[in-house]
Amino acid sequence: MKNRLRHYREDRGWSQGGLAQRLGVSRQTINAVETDKYDPSLPLALRISKLFGVAVDMIFLDDWQPEDEA
Repeated sequence: MKNRLRHYREDRGWSQGGLAQRLGVSRQTINAVETDKYDPSLPLALRISKLFGVAVDMIFLDDWQPEDEA
């Protein structure tokens, strides 16, 4: 899942470690989310959106498209 987490984090001037501390996760988790190697759990995605004061879909971009039914 693509995301804008790095944009929001850098906009606040926070390091990955600083964001991780605010969210109660490891810096490695933040790095993995930012590099699209890990999709966060729903509770973590909600904490991230609350921290930045934006809707989840402003940070996490859903590129899923339903298949056409025959």
